[in-house]
Amino acid sequence: MRARRTGRTVSVLAFDRMAPFELGSVVEVFGINRLGLEWYDLRVCAAEPGPLRMAGGFTMTAPYGLDEFAQADTVIVPGVANVHADESPEVIAALRLAQANGARIVSICSGAFALAAAGLLDGLGATTHWKYAPILARRFPKVRVEPDVLYVDNGSVLTSAGSSAGIDLCLHLVRTDHGARVANSVARHLVAPPHRDGGQAQFVEAAVIETGADDPIGRATRWALDNLVEPITVRELARQAQLSQRTFIRHFTRRTGTSPLRWVITQRVLASLPLLESTSTPVEKVGAAVGFESPATFRHHFGRTMNVSPAAYRKTFSLRP
Repeated sequence: MRARRTGRTVSVLAFDRMAPFELGSVVEVFGINRLGLEWYDLRVCAAEPGPLRMAGGFTMTAPYGLDEFAQADTVIVPGVANVHADESPEVIAALRLAQANGARIVSICSGAFALAAAGLLDGLGATTHWKYAPILARRFPKVRVEPDVLYVDNGSVLTSAGSSAGIDLCLHLVRTDHGARVANSVARHLVAPPHRDGGQAQFVEAAVIETGADDPIGRATRWALDNLVEPITVRELARQAQLSQRTFIRHFTRRTGTSPLRWVITQRVLASLPLLESTSTPVEKVGAAVGFESPATFRHHFGRTMNVSPAAYRKTFSLRP
């Protein structure tokens, strides 16, 4: 995989009658510099000039064409017009040229069909929206379709599941380019979780619950985030919320979609990321620093949440020379 720095070009392909959500997700992450850093240069491209009709009844015009699309450092296909039809030869040629140029090529939702048509997914794992997964597997048997994940990172070729999973993949790209701290800041601006574990049917485990000062669930989660290194029990969380345990669990699960202890484990894993990225602290001590009782427990929960080991994450995302 080619090394990438901040401030590089990102192109995204718009097309007639597309749903605007996926395109908007790309714009939100790569087209708006919220942090004052050297950021991405986003270029919205189309195969043909002129106004494009969007689902929902409005039109837009893309200022760039396929030449600019293929020259970007990161190339994103946010969908295709028809998962049963062949992609245009011009788009396929542009994707192959982008690959020849060494671009990082990304699809969101049904965009995987364009990458597959260009042969970019042959022999690789890939995902798409769950309802399109059987069609992708049938049309492109050389692709190893993984229908139960949010995204698949093959290094220079990445695919994501349905619409909202595109945000997960875009944040993953920011995390790869800038580190977890920047990606978490972007996620917070989007009011989105920095990382979701599990597959397409899984819930969102909110990293920070935005609430008012008098909200009992918010009070408990703020206390937990300030005391991750200490033993945290449901009983203590309920006490901080000034609720009975049964009432607390019911309200917490309704708000977050997960159990209190599962949420705490996720926060501890997220808190370990900056330590793995920016320090040489041994993995065993990193786990202890964020509240895991043993190195084995830390490795187990880290692998379950991040799908890689702590050591592998450090090797990939370390900010140290």
